[in-house]
Amino acid sequence: MMVRNHIYLVILIAIPVLFAAVPFVRADIYMYVDKDGTACFTNRVPTTPTYTLIIKERKKFSRSSYSTDRYDTHIRDASRIHDVSFPLLKAVMKVESDFNPNAVSKRGAKGLMQIMPSNFRTLGIKDPFSPRESIMGGALYLRKMLDRFDGRIHLALAAYNAGPDSVDNSGGVPPIKETQEYVNRVMEYYKKFRKG
Repeated sequence: MMVRNHIYLVILIAIPVLFAAVPFVRADIYMYVDKDGTACFTNRVPTTPTYTLIIKERKKFSRSSYSTDRYDTHIRDASRIHDVSFPLLKAVMKVESDFNPNAVSKRGAKGLMQIMPSNFRTLGIKDPFSPRESIMGGALYLRKMLDRFDGRIHLALAAYNAGPDSVDNSGGVPPIKETQEYVNRVMEYYKKFRKG
C-alpha cells in the first residue's frame, strides 16, 4: 500500500512537469497501476475501466495563427471578377479554413476555400493549395450558388456547405446541424468583416 501511495505521489508531481515540457499535448493520456505497482501509460482510448484519464488533450485555440488580411488582394480581385461581396468571401474563408492555405478537411476538401477535388476542374483549379486559385475557385462557386438561389445569401451558403441539391430538396437551409451552424457562423463573420 505504501508503494502504491508513493507511485501516486510521483505521478502527481510528474503531471505538471509533463504539461510544462509538452506545451501542446496532441492526445489524451491514460494511466493505470498494475498489480506490481508499475505505472502504465497510453495515449490510446482504453478498452478496460482500469485506466484513468490523467491528461486531457488541449484543444487548439480558436484564434487563427494565420493573418486575416494576408489574402485581401486576392479576395478583392475575386470579388471584382465574380461579383461576390468581399466581406462575404472573407467570412467563408474564415469559417472554411481559418485562413490556412494548406487546410484539408476530413472529407478531402482542400485549400483556403475548402474546395472538393470533384470541383477542381470546373472551377479552374490546378493547385488547390494556391491561395489565388482557391479564392478564385471559391468565389466562382459561390457566385454560381448566389445565382441559383436568386441572391439569397443563406441559401447560397447552405449550398456551399451541403450542396445545391440538398438545399433544393429541403426548400431552404437543410435541417442538418452542421450546415445550419455553418451558415450562422459565416453570417456572423460577414457582419464583422462588413464593419471593418
